[in-house]
Amino acid sequence: MNKTKPRERRDPLKSFTKESLQQELLQIGERGFLPSPRYTKETRNDGAPGNYLENLLGIEENNLPLPNAAEWELKVQRAHTTSNLTLFHMEPSPRAMKLVPQVLLPLYGWPHDGAGHKYPRDERSFRMTMDSRRHTDRGFKVVADGEKVKVVFESEMVAERHAEWLRSVESNVGLGELEPAPYWGYEDLQKKISAKLQNTFYVTAEVKKVEGQEYFHFYRCEKLSGFRLERFLEMLATGEAKVEFDARTGHNHGTKFRLKRASVPMLYENHEVVFDLSL
Repeated sequence: MNKTKPRERRDPLKSFTKESLQQELLQIGERGFLPSPRYTKETRNDGAPGNYLENLLGIEENNLPLPNAAEWELKVQRAHTTSNLTLFHMEPSPRAMKLVPQVLLPLYGWPHDGAGHKYPRDERSFRMTMDSRRHTDRGFKVVADGEKVKVVFESEMVAERHAEWLRSVESNVGLGELEPAPYWGYEDLQKKISAKLQNTFYVTAEVKKVEGQEYFHFYRCEKLSGFRLERFLEMLATGEAKVEFDARTGHNHGTKFRLKRASVPMLYENHEVVFDLSL
């Protein structure tokens, strides 16, 4: 008689109060450096500490259950990193037009570095980081006009080394303004922020590597609440905040809004250091 293998029992979804989450984060921090079980060459990236901390907490990725409380996000950043922190992903409007893969990439893109060997010969790239302070060397920037953040293109700001690319743009679509211009409405940005960033537990991890294995020490936790969109727009204007496009013909990795780590607390009305084990 065939016996049916018993189904693996799973624990119910773990939940926290804000106080119990803070206590558990402190207990994890007090354990010092912990070896990441997920370490591989592929997972050695800025997201690895966050993935590991979620495993230690016993929660699913991007799911921080705090019953009877406003939505909270868990963000984890490596200490001393030079990379910016991704605040959220959001494709530009009008989203139904899929402007990145259908307009920016085919009309304003350029041959991918891997075209012809890693990717097909016609693989194109539109990978660019923009802010409102200055144009990129290909003539793009983002501008906040009081209702939306929009992408603008000015051909006269293109660097001489991209002259051949500029001629291809002229042949594809002309050298006028973007039409339609990709944008993010303030209302849409506020809705995204309210869902993802209005309240954040911000954890910093010290990192070391021993014999090819990464170890993380989650030594600092900050509680941030009351995200202010106007502060983010101010940081776009000064260049502290960025909009990052990362698309190629075969895959759009998504449009990211990013910020320097040290500037993150300044986005919030309320900032509290829950613990800092480096002190």
